[in-house]
This record gives sequence, C-alpha cells and structure tokens, in this order.
Amino acid sequence: MEFTISRADLVRELNLSQGVVEKKTTIPILSNVLLEAEGDRIHLTATDLELGIRCSCPARVKKAGAGTIPARRLLDYVRLLPDADVQVKVGENQWANLTCGRSKTRIAGMSRDSFPELPKMPEKLAEIPIGVLSGMISKTVFAISNEESRFTLNGALLVLRPGGLVMVSTDGHRLSMVESSGELPGVTGAFRALLPRKAMLELQKLAGDADPASLVQFSGDENHLFFKLGDRLLLSRKLTGNFPDYERVLPKDAPLSVQVNREELRSAIERVSQFSDERSRAIRVKVDGGEVKVHSSVSETGESEDSIPVEYKGPAVEIGFNAQYMIDFLRAVQTPEVSFHFKDGQSAGELRPAGDKADVYRYVIMPMRI
Repeated sequence: MEFTISRADLVRELNLSQGVVEKKTTIPILSNVLLEAEGDRIHLTATDLELGIRCSCPARVKKAGAGTIPARRLLDYVRLLPDADVQVKVGENQWANLTCGRSKTRIAGMSRDSFPELPKMPEKLAEIPIGVLSGMISKTVFAISNEESRFTLNGALLVLRPGGLVMVSTDGHRLSMVESSGELPGVTGAFRALLPRKAMLELQKLAGDADPASLVQFSGDENHLFFKLGDRLLLSRKLTGNFPDYERVLPKDAPLSVQVNREELRSAIERVSQFSDERSRAIRVKVDGGEVKVHSSVSETGESEDSIPVEYKGPAVEIGFNAQYMIDFLRAVQTPEVSFHFKDGQSAGELRPAGDKADVYRYVIMPMRI
C-alpha cells in the first residue's frame, strides 16, 4: 500500500479515532487504526469491539492495499510534522514508512488480517439533524450512572417515534429527559434502544466538526446502533436490559413553582456548596416569601447562605438536594430563567427551562435528608 495525503486531513481523521481506540487492551490489534487505500481515498477504521468508527479523506493512491498502525503513536508523530503532504508506504513486512519533507520515519504495524470486521449498516430508520442530537446528549449525558454494576443505566434511552425524538438518562438519584418535537424523515414506527455513554461522547465530537443542520442517517439492528454523518460512520453495541419506566418517575403532582434567574441560582449554589459535605454535596434550598435561600453548613469548616429575590406567594418549603446535581442542569440549560417545581420537603423537585420552547426538558432530583 502506498499513498500521499495532506497532513491536516490525516490529523483530523486520526483525532476522531482516538476516543474509540482501546488504550489498555489484551488484544494488541485494537490499539491500531486500520488504513485502507483505494481509488482516490483512504479509509480509517478503529474499534474497541464495543464502539467503532470509520471515516475517509482524499488521498493520491499509488498502490491500493491495507495495513494497521498504532493509532496513538501515528497521531502523536504526524501532528508534529510540518504542514505539508505525507507519503505513507506499508510493505509486506507490515512496517509503515512515512516521509514528509526531510523527515523520514518507520513504524511497526500489524497485518490487517487480524483486525475485526465491522458490521454493515442496515437500511436507515431516520435522519436526525446532528445539532438536535448533540443538544439532547449535552442535556442528558451527565445524569448517566457511573456504577458499572447498574449497566442498564450506563447509557441513555433513545426513543424514536413519529413526531419526535426522546432521550432519557438516570443514575437512580436524578432523571434527565429531553424531547424534541418535529417529524423525522423515515420514521414510521417507534424504536427504542440504550445508547452507551461512550458513543454519546463520540457523537458530540462528530457534531463539533459539522454544520448543526447536517443530517445523521440513523439505523439499528439487533445488537448495534449506526450513525452516519457524511463520510463518517459511528457504530455502537447496544446496552442490553430494561431501562426504568421513566414516565412513572416524572412528578405528576408538583403544585408549587417559582421562576428564578439561572445564572444567579447557579452562582449562589456554587458559592454555598463550598461549605457542603464533600461526599454528599448536600445543600438546603428554601422557598419562602419573596426569595429562594440556599444554605449549607459543615461543623468543621463553616457555613454559607445566599438568597435570590423571586415572586412567590405559596407556603414556605425547604428541601435538601445534592448541589452538583443542580449545577449540572444549570450549566446544560441555556435559557436566562429556569422554573423550579416542587410539592414539599420529602418529594422530588423538578427543574425546567423557563419560557416557550419547542423542546421539552425536564430534570427531576430526589430530595436528601439533611
């Protein structure tokens, strides 16, 4: 195999493979990226057997073929080259020779024969604007459980149905649900799947390099989910198991509510939480009269209180919450005001963006005993 490629193109595509390539693996080939040269393009493929990415870019192919090269080492080296064309030649002995200007390097590769075959993408089920998908991920990914034992909560539930898209995540202490309305081309019936966190993060990387209006071709089979954006294909193994019935968790009865400035609330919680217990991150939120009070105290370190003026005429209510859970929502949402819905000190609270928006975003936090 022999081809010449722009250094900038090669760095850009190799960057995308880094989140997928297995760093600590007992299978050495998974640390490599597969390069295939044919026609006037080269294709790059990386996988850790759970997640895979395939992308391509233009190249001047002198001799078609394929080979694998250690992904991290290749990117670290090519990134340091001058901005010029790079000539790559992989011999029968699997050594890759790279030439760029006066720089010449040899890297030991491995045969493509032991590189895993990625499954083929089935017929598309829908087309989703990448900006919409990325926005939904940013509103849910932080509420995914970090406990590996609760593997069905190690990703988000993705629901496609005529008229919209729903994404839900929970770690058992909080639940984040975002619903995007609007017809999706190709959707004729309901489709549900559990999308792993790692795949969600890689989708956000793809979105960062694309026009938000670009359409992702989405598909799925029994075991995998496929996302195709232009010349890039991301595929992920589905999580198995049953996701909790999220509709039962959403509060049906939260008769009290208050609207508050998002930035003021976030700043107040960040300040006050400096004096919360490091493990529980517990703070008290009290709504009374014309203000929302945020308070925390730890006997060894001190206490702190902040208040924000609001319009509220209901009964006084005080609820304990994990400060980090509230901050996560307030950083993810973009509206100037947020609404806080609650019932009493023992029931879940719910945060939502304030104002008329096409998308529904509901964030439920369980109360804490303090």
